[in-house]
Amino acid sequence: MAEPIESMNERQPAANASVAERQRKIIHIDMDAFYASVEQRDNPELRGKPVAVGGAAARGVVAAASYEARKFGVHSAMPSVTAKRKCPDLIFVKPRFDVYRGVSQQIREIFAEYTPVIEPLSLDEAYLDVTDNLKGMEIATEIAEEIRAKIKATTKLTASAGVSYNKF
Repeated sequence: MAEPIESMNERQPAANASVAERQRKIIHIDMDAFYASVEQRDNPELRGKPVAVGGAAARGVVAAASYEARKFGVHSAMPSVTAKRKCPDLIFVKPRFDVYRGVSQQIREIFAEYTPVIEPLSLDEAYLDVTDNLKGMEIATEIAEEIRAKIKATTKLTASAGVSYNKF
């Protein structure tokens, strides 16, 4: 299990650290169309098709949309009737939050191999402070690429990553 998550706001550079040593390295990881991608991964019949995770009923809402659905303007938080109007071939899939939580845990275990300083934003998104990472790697973009590759190899899902010296 990973160490307890330490808030990034609590981290303070050592008083005698040089300016270069104090330059923070923050990676933002966001899973691509997470819920829909998990559904397409787990059901090969859905691959390459417009998929929306959510309720198809009149009062339903899209929780996530595959990239194939996004091409038609379908996006999360959209009413299902609007989504179906924009994309008549849209396939609705009921959410499986237990599965999404399990995949999220796998991804967080990968993060924990690199840093104990993980700030989750949701099941599919987190900030990682890799300034003092567990692998001793110097270049944050290389860490981000390695994490993305490990996520792909472990979960068969893709992640996007951004690197900066802060969370903004």
